[in-house]
Amino acid sequence: VEAVHLIADGKAPRIPQPKEGATYEGIQKKENAEISWDQPAVALHNWIRGHDKVPGAWTTINGQVVTFYGSSLLDASVPAGQELTIKGASRPGLVTKNGLVIFGNDGKMVLVRNLQFEDGKMIPASKYFSADETTALELTEEEKKIAEDIR
Repeated sequence: VEAVHLIADGKAPRIPQPKEGATYEGIQKKENAEISWDQPAVALHNWIRGHDKVPGAWTTINGQVVTFYGSSLLDASVPAGQELTIKGASRPGLVTKNGLVIFGNDGKMVLVRNLQFEDGKMIPASKYFSADETTALELTEEEKKIAEDIR
């Protein structure tokens, strides 16, 4: 109450903020957001979520920089999935139907939902191994006729 009255009366002390440490610019650089894998799962999760969306926590997978988005702690048994080797990680990740499961140095898991590649393409992490597959659209005869009419 006293502080509010001092402010209202214009008598509150003014302490200027020091210039050192007054910005977040240093942490917002992409090169500062690389994932350090020698950490427990909670620290990995906090790192990924703390850099979600800008600049994005990243690592190298198959020689390509991949940025992780949308992590959550996973407190369950190890799910079934296809192994994915991640540079620097002590254990391969698992591409599952729900996303990419990564492991902390404590053996606990983090689920990552989305991945973005260097070219800007973003995919659900669960589709990592099917990202290059494309299916051709096949039209029925009736649909082909409609397409021609539209042209």
